[in-house]
Amino acid sequence: MADIVKQILVRPIQLADQITKASDEAYSFRQECLEVKAKTEKLAGLLRQAARASNDLYERPTRRIIDDTEQVLFKALALVEKCRATGLMKRVFTIIPAAAFRKITMQLENSIGDVSWLLRVSASGDDRDDEYLGLPPIAANEPILCLIWEQVAILFTGSLDDRSDAAASLVSLARDNDRYGRLIIEEGGVPPLLKLAKEGKMEGQENAARAIGLLGRDPESVEQIVNAGVCQVFAKILKEGHMKVQTVVAWAVSELASNHPKCQDHFAQNNIIRFLVSHLAFETVQEHSKYAIVSNKQTLSSIHTVVMASNTNPTGKKENSEQDETKSNISHPMSNQTPSQMHSLITNTLAMKGSGPSSGSGSGSGSGTNKNQIKQSNQQHQNHTKGGSNPRGNNPTHVSLMGTSIKGREFEDPATKAQMKAMAARALWQLSRGNLQICRSITESRALLCFAVLLEKGDDEVKSYSALAMMEITDVAEQYPELRRSAFKPTSPAAKAVVEQLLKVIENEITDLLIPCIKSIGSLSRTFRATETRIIGPLVKLLDEREAEVAMEAAVALIKFSCTDNFLRDNHSKAIIAAGGAKHLIQLVYFGEQMVQVPALMLLCYIALNVPDSEALAQEEVLVVLEWSTKQAHLVEAPTIDEILPEAKSRLELYQSRGSRGFH
Repeated sequence: MADIVKQILVRPIQLADQITKASDEAYSFRQECLEVKAKTEKLAGLLRQAARASNDLYERPTRRIIDDTEQVLFKALALVEKCRATGLMKRVFTIIPAAAFRKITMQLENSIGDVSWLLRVSASGDDRDDEYLGLPPIAANEPILCLIWEQVAILFTGSLDDRSDAAASLVSLARDNDRYGRLIIEEGGVPPLLKLAKEGKMEGQENAARAIGLLGRDPESVEQIVNAGVCQVFAKILKEGHMKVQTVVAWAVSELASNHPKCQDHFAQNNIIRFLVSHLAFETVQEHSKYAIVSNKQTLSSIHTVVMASNTNPTGKKENSEQDETKSNISHPMSNQTPSQMHSLITNTLAMKGSGPSSGSGSGSGSGTNKNQIKQSNQQHQNHTKGGSNPRGNNPTHVSLMGTSIKGREFEDPATKAQMKAMAARALWQLSRGNLQICRSITESRALLCFAVLLEKGDDEVKSYSALAMMEITDVAEQYPELRRSAFKPTSPAAKAVVEQLLKVIENEITDLLIPCIKSIGSLSRTFRATETRIIGPLVKLLDEREAEVAMEAAVALIKFSCTDNFLRDNHSKAIIAAGGAKHLIQLVYFGEQMVQVPALMLLCYIALNVPDSEALAQEEVLVVLEWSTKQAHLVEAPTIDEILPEAKSRLELYQSRGSRGFH
């Protein structure tokens, strides 16, 4: 950058020298020319000082200030040149207004102020005075821009403490106004922020990460931040940084991914999914299990594999996974055990199998069977489940709190741990949105089991983000059968635990978690077997006098159970009728809000198509409801209704006699 700055400064220095020479040769307005010469020489001295300090100059304001200064010097040179006229006729006909010298003198004074400010703001932390630098004359039209220049310059050359304060100032600016955020990016603020996040003290790292998260307000801004290398910096912090910094970084990842989903793959390529899952699993499930499922049949390398090994049937026969959705008669997941029992099962099985890898790296690699490690991990698990602290927790000040150090993380306060889990879940929620590869990575890790445990035992914020993450993962699983079959097959212990917790939320109608959990169950509708009937009842219950949004989501979820894409639609439709769904749907079609009427009518149509000979439908006079609906313009014109309603009506007319409909 020093060479670029020197090139920028060459032309104005040459112009200043020409003005000095021309002023000495002036014939008219000599006193005014000498005053211009004095100002120009002072400005030239500052420009030469800037050239000597070119290594330290902040390029963005340098370009802007030097460009303006160059224009002023051009005007000054043209004015002085007029005073050099030697011929009598030239002097007579050369008209120079008296105000021209006053104007050019003021402009030169402003340029002197601008260059002086540039030198002060670009000075290193040791050379800069603690006094407020003030704003240069160039800031008259846009003071915020100069304030941004000042803070970014401090990020380049200030001490660690000064850089931390500058990052905090940029946080305030970016939070206040989207335009300010774009200016910070345009003025080169991202690279020094990333450098501070990588090298600064804890407070400075937090401020830098928070500023980066706030700057990524739109896809273009996120793209520039990613191109500046944010993925590598954030990955290093999530692996080795202090947990408080890691919390802010996880939040920043969620913000960037939310505002520009195309950056998801960049984060995934830098192992950020793996690090986030590691934080989610810390003190949630067995810490020493491997990150991903390995195909090696001789090694039980994941929680899924280990627990499945302990859940094999007595005959030792392996079930056919291709027939899971249609032919198996195994009862619902976790019908005879509690989540806490599953947690104990995981821990005990891993201890017996000795599958825990080395705990020092935190990277999920290694396959040793060190008994001391197993004993230590079991002791840590017991301490966690009893709510106690680590026996060595009486002297936390001498332990390095590093992200990959289990010992270090154990000494963090509970609030920080809870916040870290919440932000990790938040980041996974945004990263998994519509991304098959990331969802596959998450489901092959410990994350599903973590979400199940956190949905039951986590803090409110952790529960909320865990539910949202599950909603996005199951939505992708609904679209891609291969992911659905591998991650949510009925024999998967993690999938069983997740379904159990989703059902518990729906049955207890936990308000903050209800809608994402309803959506998740609906997305998993094709994974349930014919014998699994208890899924339907809680959803049908939500159709009865609930908030419009809840009733709508329940109807949409039930549509996925009864639609033509579901192989077991007949069984599910009968279960809906048995749970009293027809009566609730009729009420919603007649009296519900429009947002509920359409899905309620659509569900009623699917049920009529699947079981048109149902006596319950005849008794509830569903055919009358469908006939009434055909006369309602707002229902008939709905794109999802216009085809299915006539077909459902004709099927009911065909299968239900007039007598069964109560007509005499």
